[in-house]
Amino acid sequence: MLSRLTFLLRHFGVLLAFFLIMKVAFLLIGEHFNPLQWAAVWWHGLTLDIATAGYLTAPLWLLLLVSLFVPIPSLLLRRIYTTYAVVVGALLALIGVANQCLYAFWGFPIDGTIFTYLDSPKGAAASVSPLYLVGAALLVAAVAAALVVALRRQCPRRPLENLPWRQRLAATGGAIVLGGLLFLGIRGGVGKSTANVGTAYFSQEQFLNHAAVNPAFSLLSSMAKSKDFAAQYNFFDPADGARRFADMGYNTQSIPADTLLAVEHPNVLLILMEGCGGTFVHGIDSLADARITPTLNRLCDEGVCFTQCYANSFRTDRGTICALSGYPSFPDVSVMKLPRQAATLPSIAGALRREGYATEFLYGGDINFTNTNGYLLATGYQRTYGDTSFSADERRTHAWGVTDSIVFDRLYDMVTAYPAGRPWHTAMLTLASHEPWEVPYNAFPDDKMANGMAYLDHCLGRFLDRLRQTAVWDSTLVVILPDHGIEYPAGEGHASLRRTRIPLIWTGGAIRAPRRIATLCNQTDLAATLLGQLGFRHNDFRFSRDVLSRTYTHPSAVYSWPEGLWYLDGSGQTVLNLMTKPVSISMEQPAPSATRADNAKAFLQTIYDDLGAR
Repeated sequence: MLSRLTFLLRHFGVLLAFFLIMKVAFLLIGEHFNPLQWAAVWWHGLTLDIATAGYLTAPLWLLLLVSLFVPIPSLLLRRIYTTYAVVVGALLALIGVANQCLYAFWGFPIDGTIFTYLDSPKGAAASVSPLYLVGAALLVAAVAAALVVALRRQCPRRPLENLPWRQRLAATGGAIVLGGLLFLGIRGGVGKSTANVGTAYFSQEQFLNHAAVNPAFSLLSSMAKSKDFAAQYNFFDPADGARRFADMGYNTQSIPADTLLAVEHPNVLLILMEGCGGTFVHGIDSLADARITPTLNRLCDEGVCFTQCYANSFRTDRGTICALSGYPSFPDVSVMKLPRQAATLPSIAGALRREGYATEFLYGGDINFTNTNGYLLATGYQRTYGDTSFSADERRTHAWGVTDSIVFDRLYDMVTAYPAGRPWHTAMLTLASHEPWEVPYNAFPDDKMANGMAYLDHCLGRFLDRLRQTAVWDSTLVVILPDHGIEYPAGEGHASLRRTRIPLIWTGGAIRAPRRIATLCNQTDLAATLLGQLGFRHNDFRFSRDVLSRTYTHPSAVYSWPEGLWYLDGSGQTVLNLMTKPVSISMEQPAPSATRADNAKAFLQTIYDDLGAR
C-alpha cells in the first residue's frame, strides 16, 4: 500500500529537485554566485515549483486511485508511467532550456508569447546561429534524458499487489489525503490568492524575480489566460472607467496651431528602424555615443525632431501596429497575431489610400512572420514586398533575410520610379540592427549592438543622400522612427524612460523648416499627428492624438510589456506590476500620484475593452 503512495511523493520530489537545479543554472548563467541569493530565489519560487510539480503529479495520483478499484497489471502501470515520464521530461527540458536561451533576448521568463513566433520557424531562429540551435537541441536532449532516468527510478519495481478490501479502504483514505495536499500545492496554499507568477516576486532586482519564477508555470498560466479581452483588468465600473479615460484627453480632433510642411499633400515615406531606440541617438539622448548614429544626429538638427517621444512596446510586431495604426500595445497579446482583430484596425496606409495615395510596404525579411503581411494588406497597403522579392543570394546576406544596404537600394528604386501626378506612401522596416547584429560593417568591433545601429545609420544616410539628388525629394516627407528600443546599455529595463525614449524625425524636402518639438507623446501619436498635418481626417484612430493640435491638452505616454505598464505625464511616472493579484504599483517617481495610477488603470481597462469589442 505504501509503495503506491510513496511513489507519488518520490515523483513529486524529483520534479521539485529539477526545478531547484534549473534555478541554480539560471542564476549561474546570469553571473549570480551569491548563495544567499540562491536561497532567496529558491524560497520565494517554491510556491510555483510546488504548484507545477503538483500539476504534473495529479494525473498519476488519479491513475493510482483508479488502480485501487480496477485491477491494472503492474507491467502496464509501469509502461504507462514510463511513457508519462518521457513526455514530462521532454517538455520540462524543452521549457527550461528555452527559458534560459530566450531570456537573453526577451528579458522576462518564457510565456505564451513564444507561440506567436513559432509558427514561422525560420524567423524565430534567425536571431541565432545554426551552431547555437544545435547546441541548444543537444542540451534539451541531455536534460530530458537525465530527468526521465531520474523519474523512472521512482517507479516501484516489485509488483503492485491487489489489496484486500480493508487495506484498499485505508489506501483510499491515504490517497484522498495526499490528493488534498496536492490540491493545496497546486492552489498555492489556503489563502485567498491562488498561485500566480507574481507570487515569486520578491526583489528590486528583476533578474532575481525572474529566476524565482517557474518557467513551466509561467508558460502554462499565460496560455490559460482568458481570451475574453473585455473581461480583463476591470478596475472601474464601465461608466467610471469611460469618464476617467475621457479625462485623459484622448480625442480624434485636429485644430493645428501651425504647419510643419511646405507641401500640401506630399509623398510620405515612413522608415521603421529595427530596435534603434534613443540610447543610440545623441541627438535626443546626451548620454548616447555620438559616433554611433551621425546621420540621425544630423537629422535631429536638419529636420523636425520630436525629442520627448516614447515607444509603446518592446517587440516589432507590436511596435509596428503602434506606429502604423496608432493602436496601443498590450502586455500579454500581440494584436498582429489576431487576424480578425488586426483587420479592423485603422492605419496610416488606409487613411492615405482613401485620399488617393498609392501604398506599398518593403521589408527584407519574412513578411509573413507574425502575420505581418496579413495585417499590412488588411489595413491599406496595396502591395507588400518581403525577402522573396529578392534573389536567393541576397536573402542570405543577413540572419533575418536581406541586409539593409540592399533593401535601401531597392527602396530608392521604388520611390524614384513612381509616376508623377499621384502621391504615394511607402513604408520600410529595416532588419540588420536586430540580433545577432551580424552586419557588413566594422565601426564598433567590440560592441555588436552599437555596430549594428551604426550600420543602419550608414545605410540610411547613404539612401537619403542619394534621394536628395532627385526631383522626388522636394515633394516628399520622410518620417523616421524605430519600432521599439532595446536594453542598451545593459541595465536599462522596461521601466526605464531612457530605454523607451525613441527618436521621431520628420525630414525631406516637404519640411518647412528645422524644428525641435519637446511635447511629451507616444509612438501611437504619429498617425493622428501626420494625418492632422496633411489635413486628413483621423476619426477612427481612437488612441492616437495629434500632438500639434490645440486639442492636445493632456500630454502623456504609456508603455507596456508582459509584466507591467507605465504611465508618464508632466507630474512623473507610475509603473503598474501586472504580475501581482490584484495589480499593484511597483514604482512612482518623483512622488506618488493617485491620478497617475488611476489613469494607468483606466487606460489599461479601456484598451482591453476596445480589443474585446473588435
